[in-house]
Amino acid sequence: MELVTLDAIRAAQKLLQGVTMTTPVERSRAVGTIADGDIWLKCENLQRTGSFKLRGAYNRIAQLTDEERRCGVVCASAGNHAQGVALAAKLQGVQATVFMPREAPLPKVDATQAYGAEVRLEGDTFDEALSTALAYADEQGCVFVHPFDHPDIIAGQGTIGLELVDQVPELGTVLVCLGGGGLLSGIAVALRELRPDVRIIGVQAAGSASFPASLDAGRPLDAPDCDTIADGIAVKRPGELTLAHVEALVDEVVTVDDEEIARAVVLLLERAKLVVEPAGAAAVAALLAGRVSVDRDRPTVATLSGGNIDPLMLQHLVTGGLTTEGRYVTLRTQVPDTPGQLSRLLRLVGDQRANVIGVSHHRLEHRLRLGQVEVVLELETRGHDHVKALQLALEEAGYPLQRS
Repeated sequence: MELVTLDAIRAAQKLLQGVTMTTPVERSRAVGTIADGDIWLKCENLQRTGSFKLRGAYNRIAQLTDEERRCGVVCASAGNHAQGVALAAKLQGVQATVFMPREAPLPKVDATQAYGAEVRLEGDTFDEALSTALAYADEQGCVFVHPFDHPDIIAGQGTIGLELVDQVPELGTVLVCLGGGGLLSGIAVALRELRPDVRIIGVQAAGSASFPASLDAGRPLDAPDCDTIADGIAVKRPGELTLAHVEALVDEVVTVDDEEIARAVVLLLERAKLVVEPAGAAAVAALLAGRVSVDRDRPTVATLSGGNIDPLMLQHLVTGGLTTEGRYVTLRTQVPDTPGQLSRLLRLVGDQRANVIGVSHHRLEHRLRLGQVEVVLELETRGHDHVKALQLALEEAGYPLQRS
């Protein structure tokens, strides 16, 4: 199978001048301390539409004939490709119809509509939305803009590789978030031609890891599951073209689980001041989890492929991340139903230097003995050792505890 060429990527880069921005590469001492290396972040979460997808979508639509443009374009997406196609089509005067899963994050649906596309919510997964979109494109005679498995898409995404060559001259390793493989394929083409010594690693969510088995089999295979918080890379089956690129050009593919991805999202928010969606944090998650050995003598770059995260999910991930780090804990206990007992409990919590975020006081809980009140404490703590000390102090004072 013929792979995308460096010349095609360079042509795409010229075409994208004034359309996409050269996103910054920022050093992350926070990630570097944990990974024990010189870590840099390629911030595609700051790209127009909030992800790298505009690059490939614009390049693809720009190649269409006048007749194809008049009919419009169709695509399927969990969100980021939808926005990239919607804006790319609008900038080129082409109507776009976008199929998204019914449970696609609302901010991504709203943003896609705001760019002028017609959005249709179909199916429970990306693959179901994809099947519907393909049938619609065939019925209407419209061009289907594939999210990853097309040479023009791969060439557009590969412009990131050209930027990395200029931005990080001593680049040793690059980690790329991996869903369908368009981003990884494009970056790999550029780097293998211009910097063949660079180690290239794809990072896939364990809940939808289709590439490891497909690489072993030498053909695209469905992932056993497609269940992950990283909806942007939740692709059940690789493309024929992207699999060929990854097989030929990429050194390794690793996986990270949802808890590791959530930890990366929280760390990037808190320490790097960057809002990154779960799919966009997969590469950083691999570094934090020690999935990849880091070359201490040369820089390692992790791509942050997108920043379009639902605020409700972000709130959930932050709470979960703080809990994992021992910085947030919910404790249940019982106190006598007499005046002053709640204030006594809270004084003891204060003496242990825990910060009370919320208190719930339940008198009618059916599990309680007569004369008992259940108290639920939401507490800000300073780590696992602090939580253990707090629990010990409360138990020694006679408070039975359950940790939620």
